[in-house]
Amino acid sequence: MAASNIDIDAALAEAQEHYRARNPKSLAQYEAACAALPGGNTRSAIYAEPFPLTMVKGEGAHLWDADGHEYADFLSEFTAGLYGHSHPAIRKAIDEALDGGINFGAHGMAEAKFAAAIRDRFPSIELVRFTNSGTEANLMAVSAAIGITGKQKILVFHGGYHGGVFYFRGKGSPINAPFDYLMGTYNDIESLRALVAPHKHDLAAILIEPMLGGSGCIPATREFLADLRALASEAGAILIFDEVMTSRLAPGGLQEVHNIRPDMTTLGKYVGGGMSFGAFGGRTELMEWFDPRNKQGFQHAGTFNNNVLTMNAGTVGLTEVYTPAAAKKLNNWGDGLRERLNAVAREKGLAMQFTGIGSMIGVHMRGGTIANAAEAAKGHAGLLELFYFDLTARGIWLAKRGMMALSIALDDNDADKLVGAVEEFAETRAPLFEGVQ
Repeated sequence: MAASNIDIDAALAEAQEHYRARNPKSLAQYEAACAALPGGNTRSAIYAEPFPLTMVKGEGAHLWDADGHEYADFLSEFTAGLYGHSHPAIRKAIDEALDGGINFGAHGMAEAKFAAAIRDRFPSIELVRFTNSGTEANLMAVSAAIGITGKQKILVFHGGYHGGVFYFRGKGSPINAPFDYLMGTYNDIESLRALVAPHKHDLAAILIEPMLGGSGCIPATREFLADLRALASEAGAILIFDEVMTSRLAPGGLQEVHNIRPDMTTLGKYVGGGMSFGAFGGRTELMEWFDPRNKQGFQHAGTFNNNVLTMNAGTVGLTEVYTPAAAKKLNNWGDGLRERLNAVAREKGLAMQFTGIGSMIGVHMRGGTIANAAEAAKGHAGLLELFYFDLTARGIWLAKRGMMALSIALDDNDADKLVGAVEEFAETRAPLFEGVQ
């Protein structure tokens, strides 16, 4: 007899009650935060019902919450925490920056060195500008595409996330930047060509994550990305790869893996050494529009664009810590870990799978191929939520939506702990998967 949603709901209610009972201090902190923050929150992605956990300490690859529970950190700040907590080389770079003063209101010594490191690492970036977040980087790149081409339409994809004003998951967001969007289906060349055909003359840019991050770590096929490259060239549009997350997946990002060069690339997350950071860059003839010597060019200000903490931490992180060799090592390790997790699901015969590339992992409670956000959305939401509560109870920190990102601070013992927690989940919850496909 197949398990019913009533069974899953009962298991979920029990897990939530256990969560409440073991986290009273996080609950108290959340209730206090509600007095000054809407819903006690200032980052939508980290809110979790019935209330979010409050973390009070991070060290290496581990976190501790307000109630004293320790977690192996498999979220790594949604890919930004690639270096773990307080990596000594990053900490040293920040200390040296603090010793020299932090608010210059002028050019500094570190920014040119950091820019050169980024240029050398990502061949599509011939010139680069810094921002304070991936959101800002994408906003500037898209705005530049409109300004340069004189066109208006921006091709984006269902399930894409390019920052707080470029949210295309589910029903999207009414506070998105008010551009004229075309909404495509990820990994579907035929439907995309049909969608774009009537608008080719007015297509300014194609904005795409080479792997959907927030929608479940769904990789784009090389064929799909290659066709987008061809489509952009045909239409005279600017192809923008949002590699804010995916640049960590190979020394030169997924554009290196697929050998496809976009016109512009946006970066963020870990590239700033864990500090607030974003960047957009690309071909010289595009980026020269931001040259202040060009009196007909574009203005791009930002008080903290070249802040010395990020400039120093980012340079050390990219050139001394997350070297090309380190990137290959981490992502090979991640591929092996993902295979171990999928082996658990196969062994138990469960409609559960772990997707992604390298150091990014998404869990889905469904079988079959997942090529886009609509297919990912067919996964069982109740089982995914139960997975979150069960794993946090076993000392594994991940996003409630099932996303994980690996840091260089994690080791084989941490991996064994994660695999063990997934095995326990699979063993104890197997009856609930009956009838789930």
